[in-house]
Amino acid sequence: MAAEKTPQTSQSKQSELAASKVAVGEAYEKLLEARDHFASAAQAAGLEVRHDALEHLLKGREKAEELGAQANTYIREKPLATISLAFAAGFVLSQLLSRK
Repeated sequence: MAAEKTPQTSQSKQSELAASKVAVGEAYEKLLEARDHFASAAQAAGLEVRHDALEHLLKGREKAEELGAQANTYIREKPLATISLAFAAGFVLSQLLSRK
């Protein structure tokens, strides 16, 4: 025996389908909001990383300038020692590179 479709059954299926469409629409909108939220959070995190990297770069530059100034001072105060160190370093490098 085949079940007969009554107008009430058909109407309840249509109302379920309409409710499902509404639920899917709401879920889609929440998904779009979440996407926007994650995009802005990722952008903020990227800016923080960029800021930290720039800060480290500036600290490194300051340290390099400080070491350069110390080297210049040492060179001016002790030119003979500087020449001796440069000669020794050159000699060691030439011995290392000329070995076969």
